[in-house]
Amino acid sequence: MNAPTIEFFWDAASPYSYLAATQIDALAGRVGAAVRWRPFLLGKVFEACGNRMPAAVPAKGKYLFQDLQLWSRFYGVPLRFPKKFPTNSLLAQRVACAAEPGPSGPQLARAVMRAYWADGQDIEDAAILARLCDGLGLPGAGLIEAAGQQPVKDLLRANTEEAVRRGAFGAPSFFVGERMFWGNDRLPLMEAMLAGRLAA
Repeated sequence: MNAPTIEFFWDAASPYSYLAATQIDALAGRVGAAVRWRPFLLGKVFEACGNRMPAAVPAKGKYLFQDLQLWSRFYGVPLRFPKKFPTNSLLAQRVACAAEPGPSGPQLARAVMRAYWADGQDIEDAAILARLCDGLGLPGAGLIEAAGQQPVKDLLRANTEEAVRRGAFGAPSFFVGERMFWGNDRLPLMEAMLAGRLAA
């Protein structure tokens, strides 16, 4: 029997993508699943389905800050709300697409999200992104250059359009087959289903 695959659609601008990224590999290990990390562009998802970020609604924004602090303590991971928020993640997401396929993509995804959500770095800055790549043994300058090329632009667009077509309206969005789980807080439900404790 083939191992199930969790498709993880993420955007570095999403704090809940960051939180989920700190947990998804351990979850997959517990249920014997593979993870396919898929960069997409959350702003375009919002545009396509008429959604908007929680911080745009004052009451939701206040709740968001409190909720993120609780989740970071619950997971035992650092989270500092960045000074520059929201941020334009287009370049970061394209660089992540350029790093695919193979283990480089997930490594870079984790590094970029940690840089923004834990270390307060400006992920709109190409020099910072290049340094993050170099720190992982990846060709930073080459990936920045590739991010401006049409094949990488097309891949990010295709990922985003596919996620919307399959029902995504926010980040993170997870798919197991065509079953979607939206949000960091749905990880326990996804794990229970993959472990056979919850009917699909």
